[in-house]
Amino acid sequence: MDGTRCLVLGGGGFLGLATVRRLVESGAFVTAFGRGAAPVELHGLATWTRGDFRDAAALKSALTGQDFVFHLVGTAEPQIANRDPRHDVEGNILPTLQLLDLLTQEKRARVIFASSGGTVYGLPERVPIRETARTDPITAYGVSKLAIEKYLELYRHLHGLEYRVLRIANAYGPGQSPVRSQGVVAAMINQAIAGKVIEIWGDGSVVRDFIHVDDIAAAFVKAASHDGPSRIFNVGSGVGRSISTLYRDVAATTRAYTLPPRYMAAQPADVGVNVLDSTLFMSETDWRPGITWEAGLKETAAWLTARTAGAAE
Repeated sequence: MDGTRCLVLGGGGFLGLATVRRLVESGAFVTAFGRGAAPVELHGLATWTRGDFRDAAALKSALTGQDFVFHLVGTAEPQIANRDPRHDVEGNILPTLQLLDLLTQEKRARVIFASSGGTVYGLPERVPIRETARTDPITAYGVSKLAIEKYLELYRHLHGLEYRVLRIANAYGPGQSPVRSQGVVAAMINQAIAGKVIEIWGDGSVVRDFIHVDDIAAAFVKAASHDGPSRIFNVGSGVGRSISTLYRDVAATTRAYTLPPRYMAAQPADVGVNVLDSTLFMSETDWRPGITWEAGLKETAAWLTARTAGAAE
């Protein structure tokens, strides 16, 4: 990536910040694009461009001269998207089509898109899930991610737009908000640190594939320079862990936590088991998950502890 120009859409978010750092480490010149003020983590690291993803003029200006565009923008969460699918279309699919139209004018940039390995497959017939599995999402969020994948392929066919799609498992790690519905690891650790009861949706048997954010960022960089035959890849740990197991591991990591969990009604958008097979990506690149589950939990707990202490000062 040395000397390349990279634009990270959603560069102030959880995945965005980690990806910006990894790109800078690889020698790229990075511009991060987002709606708010520049995150303090980016000061001295990358150029910040403030703008709305739906604003064509702001987007066009940011795209000029870029070699790679990392599309990490997501304006909804699975449960919210199901309640208002129209908003999901207006906030994600339509602005992405605008982005692709602008990119066909640039005629140089490759798009690397953050899709969702946890939602595009729906109810899997077998696990771990390969990229060749049926894609029957049961959430509007998953439908929109899959639709964008299909439009990327359409624009490649019609206009020669090059792209790579990473279907990401459940991300966790330092920097993840503990109050958003997708950050179950951060939410549990945050509750444990605060000495509050941890809530488990359902009976705790739901199984997920958790992958550290730094391993995801490394995968984005590998996807940017990938020149193999495939364009769509799973990115996960390949290990399934139940929510009950997550609770026990969080309690062990925070040590002093002994409160029993509170069981809540199951989420209708949850599939029972989702574990990704990342063999394809590992066979076409030299990417491998590098951060162990135990180390990742400790790192996340340390970050959240410091965050809590900082807020209390």
